[in-house]
Amino acid sequence: MTVQLFLAAILFILMVGIGGKKGARSFVALFLNTGVLLLTIIMMNDPHMNPVILTLFACVLISCISLFYISEINIKTVTAFISTIITTGALIFFILALTDSAMIQGFSEEETEEIGAFSLYVGVDFVKIGASMIIMSTIGAIIDVSISISSPMREMAYHNPSITRKALFSSGMSIGRDILGTSANTLFFAFFGGYLGLLIWFKDLSYSIGEIMNSKVFTSEMIFIGSAGIGVALAIPVTSAITAYFLLKAGHKERSSLHDEEASE
Repeated sequence: MTVQLFLAAILFILMVGIGGKKGARSFVALFLNTGVLLLTIIMMNDPHMNPVILTLFACVLISCISLFYISEINIKTVTAFISTIITTGALIFFILALTDSAMIQGFSEEETEEIGAFSLYVGVDFVKIGASMIIMSTIGAIIDVSISISSPMREMAYHNPSITRKALFSSGMSIGRDILGTSANTLFFAFFGGYLGLLIWFKDLSYSIGEIMNSKVFTSEMIFIGSAGIGVALAIPVTSAITAYFLLKAGHKERSSLHDEEASE
């Protein structure tokens, strides 16, 4: 048994043992989302396909799998899905403008030795590929924050039916503030973990701080992290507002239907 299969088996056992059926769905969702990503990358090779449009469709599918397949269709997953789509849509124009002006697309100097044996005439728009990479790097964090806020807000509304929309929104914002700090740190340290070898290489080649900060690899990753952080920050008020609206609206409908049933009796 290879190391990958051994780790996958341990992960599956832990996810099923702790999460039960939902843990099993989460494990399957990993492979489904991987399939969506691979299919998107393959379709990007077609010069007639717009990578940004493909990425947006992939983000919708990933959101559906991560929310509706794992936690089924209910008010918390619906509000989290709507919040994810709105937040991602708001970021698209910012990401496209940022990618075009920052000129982070393409390969960096540090990667020329690795790709020297290959043709650079790949026939795709690297500006759009760069924008797609940023969108993909933000979608997971936005989904995570959205469901992490909508789920406890649903519990608050369920156990406290008399709560006002303003109070429920404030509770969502309070939860989001706690999530914001940890999510930003997660994104930041994920970069250093993934590019630790590159940073050591910078040190061995005696790169100055200015050269590191102006390196395309470093700059592009910082932009990815910054965009994901902006997406997480935007998702907090968007999710809080949408969840508060839909939860109280659903609560009013339930109370109205109950009142009608009592009146008919």
